[in-house]
Amino acid sequence: MRATADSVRAQILAILKAWGMPGDLATETAEVMVDTDLSGVDSHGIGMLASYEAMRRAGQVKLNARPRIERDGGAVALVDGGAGLGHPAAAFAMRMAIKRAKQHGVGAVAVRNSHHFGAAGWYVKLAAREGCVGLVTSGTRTMAMVPTHGAMPVLGTNPIAFAAPGQRHPPVLLDMATTTTAANKVRSRAMRNKPIPEGWVVDGAGRPVTEGAAAVAQVFERAEGGLSPVGGTPDMASHKGYGLALMAHILGATLSGASFSPIRVKTQRPEDPDDIGHFMLALNPAAFRPEGDFEQDLDQAVDVLRATPAADPAQPVLVPGDPERAEHAARLAGGIPIPAALEAQIRAIGERAGVPFLLIDA
Repeated sequence: MRATADSVRAQILAILKAWGMPGDLATETAEVMVDTDLSGVDSHGIGMLASYEAMRRAGQVKLNARPRIERDGGAVALVDGGAGLGHPAAAFAMRMAIKRAKQHGVGAVAVRNSHHFGAAGWYVKLAAREGCVGLVTSGTRTMAMVPTHGAMPVLGTNPIAFAAPGQRHPPVLLDMATTTTAANKVRSRAMRNKPIPEGWVVDGAGRPVTEGAAAVAQVFERAEGGLSPVGGTPDMASHKGYGLALMAHILGATLSGASFSPIRVKTQRPEDPDDIGHFMLALNPAAFRPEGDFEQDLDQAVDVLRATPAADPAQPVLVPGDPERAEHAARLAGGIPIPAALEAQIRAIGERAGVPFLLIDA
């Protein structure tokens, strides 16, 4: 089916509220998840409900937790996520960073004691809407990335997101995993019976794994192998993706005192929170240049990029954020694709939560 965005939002909201999440926190979380699905990032939207349900059952996540300021240093701050879902804590932190950027030119807010926060790109879009440049990185729960020359996963997908506002053009928006792909995209492709592109997943000997079920098992169940860093192989500069992942972890987790998965899992009990960390940075261009000059220059750069002659006329040069905006418009009009396996999963989660199935075909 292709579900309407409104019905996806209603379904997520009903389940989160049934689980005991306060209405305002559930509304914000649902909004992040729906926008993510609309943008084509199927791995981080409504499909995450199964993972959140498992965390709730184990007692890991406190759905009624409200983020609070733990340390306040003017332009910088530390937020305690209260072991809740990461979406409210990350949104709270980015809004705080934006406010401080308007006051000081820069706002930097770190989060600890959080959980999965969805797509990092949603939070930098908040900054761009307010006229700020935004940067987000995060620690992770899953050990999925095999470092260059390694046989075992150590880091996660450790996302990096960046957004910058223009005047004539929509914001430049980069949202990337530092692995060749996100772990849940492997699961998402397998759920849709699509092969896994060669280079996404490797076994313990570095060999590619392309069959869906085998790739999911390699990433989520086996001790060896996993996702490759951006670059894929050492010959294709996978050390760059590995280095970026480490940078994202240092900013997203080490700075706030959040956990590093290979260390945490040695003592973590099923009911213990993941203690994921996030990093939110906002910059006010008007603190660096006369108001409007930054945005005008960015628009001119985008003009040049889009005017670049294409190697294939059917595939014009885009700027980061273009594909997601196009997908957002298409899915808003035609619905969010819900494969049969995911539909069955959502129905079962709803039944266990005591809420009806609310998804409606567009």
